[in-house]
Amino acid sequence: MNVLVVGGAGYIGSHMVKLLGQRGCKVTTLDDLSSGHRDAVLTGDFVQGNCGDQATLDAVLSRGFDAVMHFASFIQVGESVQHPEKYYRNNFANTLALLNAMRAHGVKRFIFSSTAATFGEPQYTPIDEQHPQQPINPYGRTKLMVEQLLADYDKAYGMKSVCLRYFNAAGADPEGQLGERHDPETHLIPLVLQAASGRRANISVFGRDYDTPDGTCIRDYIHIEDLCSAHWLAVLSLMDGADSQAYNLGNGSGFSVQEVIDTAERVTGRKISVANGPRREGDPARLVADSRRAREALGWQPQYAELATIIEHAWRWESQRC
Repeated sequence: MNVLVVGGAGYIGSHMVKLLGQRGCKVTTLDDLSSGHRDAVLTGDFVQGNCGDQATLDAVLSRGFDAVMHFASFIQVGESVQHPEKYYRNNFANTLALLNAMRAHGVKRFIFSSTAATFGEPQYTPIDEQHPQQPINPYGRTKLMVEQLLADYDKAYGMKSVCLRYFNAAGADPEGQLGERHDPETHLIPLVLQAASGRRANISVFGRDYDTPDGTCIRDYIHIEDLCSAHWLAVLSLMDGADSQAYNLGNGSGFSVQEVIDTAERVTGRKISVANGPRREGDPARLVADSRRAREALGWQPQYAELATIIEHAWRWESQRC
């Protein structure tokens, strides 16, 4: 299989490139390195460029691909509120340019990195695919717009796609070669581990008065390797002639902020300093996925569902950097 990975130098994309190489695929990574890292691309060909640039897309897609996987999105919710133009341009307009270039070059299989943020405030949990999609920020809206675009492109042009809605991607390559390198870092587990390693003075906990067992927010953490295995199964389904689909991806088990901190202390053997603060606007008490559809339709089964395992792999990566 010949696969183009757009955004393959980023956190999730780089893990996907490694997995595709292990599966014997021919892989090309397209990334402008605005937030990715060239040394994270461990296999295949690399092209530096933006997926909204027509000349770059024509040059790359002329190589001929069986499928395209798209990870090149901006992901910071707060930034999307402050700078919506940046998010609509990159997350939507550049994706539109990519899809049109794919059409021109006869590539009709697309795997899209979507998000649970398309659902907005949860009306119930766990969240299944039938949950209303009512995003509350530009980040979630740009992702939903792409999902709607893909549905229209399937109907009009026969472009088949799978939208994978992540909950909280976490962990690192079990072999220690790859991990999270966001700048700035916004994800809880790497922030907690930076506090454990001394790269950060403490970890902030925003709100301890939620309607949860310990008062802190509950989130569904899914190991990066399990996310990548779902992408692999998704592209195989399209190669086998499956129709376009959307799947929620999570463990189906929620862990609170305090549970993450407690588990990190056990894994690292270090005391983690905590700074308590008020709730953040827009933070729901619980976000947990119902991933039964992906399990049933794709045969997907998370291999690293335990929180301690997720943190162990992330700590191995953090320990190499501190």
